[in-house]
Amino acid sequence: MKIGIIGSGNIGATAARLFAGAGHEVAVSNSRGGAGLESLVAELGGKARATGTEEAARFGEVLLVAVPFGRYAALPAEAFEGKVVIDANNYYPARDGRFAQLDGGETTSSELLAAHLKGARVVKGFNTIWFEHLARQGDTSLPLEERRAIFIAGDDKEAKRTVARLIEEVGFAAVDTGPLGEGGRRQQVGAPVYNKELSAREAAEVLAAAV
Repeated sequence: MKIGIIGSGNIGATAARLFAGAGHEVAVSNSRGGAGLESLVAELGGKARATGTEEAARFGEVLLVAVPFGRYAALPAEAFEGKVVIDANNYYPARDGRFAQLDGGETTSSELLAAHLKGARVVKGFNTIWFEHLARQGDTSLPLEERRAIFIAGDDKEAKRTVARLIEEVGFAAVDTGPLGEGGRRQQVGAPVYNKELSAREAAEVLAAAV
């Protein structure tokens, strides 16, 4: 599968390593057209390339967005149309600036991203795990219920299945928190599952108790 990584920070670079290690073709991008990513691409091997944001979006069948949430409106929406988009962002007002719709609970950051990327199939995911844990805690030898949970939320069932398969390929277990709105709220900063080291079995218990 071709995967475009939008953002080359801690989460983006770590996910690129995992996906490339699982045998996927990866395009990693940054705001400088890929400049400065030479060592990362060399590390990832022959199936990786460095590109700009739009090029990575057009390249990938699946795209992982891992840029600061406050910059989401700058993403070239047309290039994302029809793609499965993994939203790894979180809303941090001190970094991103204030968004009245989010502060008032009217919507979620993932819903704002989906509204901007009209035609994309947005799945919230990879946003509740520290990048060091993402790098180290995947274990394909474990049964799914014992693996570290990575939470997903979305309105497109097939897109969620695609993202769940990728999560399982890199040694984690996908735990579905529901549709993009409600499910996204269950993953936000400060939620019971946010940045918690939980197996899939434990995650299901925490989510059930939080209803």
